[in-house]
Amino acid sequence: MYASKDSYVSRFDEELISAAGEVFTMLADVTRIKIILALSARDELSVGALAEIVERRPPAVSQHLAKMRMLKMVVRRQEGTSVYYQLADEHALALVREALNQAEHTLVEAGQTPTHHTSKN
Repeated sequence: MYASKDSYVSRFDEELISAAGEVFTMLADVTRIKIILALSARDELSVGALAEIVERRPPAVSQHLAKMRMLKMVVRRQEGTSVYYQLADEHALALVREALNQAEHTLVEAGQTPTHHTSKN
């Protein structure tokens, strides 16, 4: 069996593990993944700009952002009637990048090496 020195695993902090499950649930939506990737490429974006980038209607993007704010993945700044969003920290992006790396394994042909193993990122 896999033995971990990770303190999270050894103590099974139920509240923390439950919260981690909520994070994965939040990231199980393609639109939210696109929002995180879009925000990682810019300092901040308005709802309208994000909607255009992720090809969704602004009200739908607003709803996604509200949920992401509840889990502290994004933060907002209001300027007049405009609202701008940015990633709260690097953690959501790191999870998305790892998920994309894992997903790449499912898409490559048997015997091929995923590009993230060969490229220098």
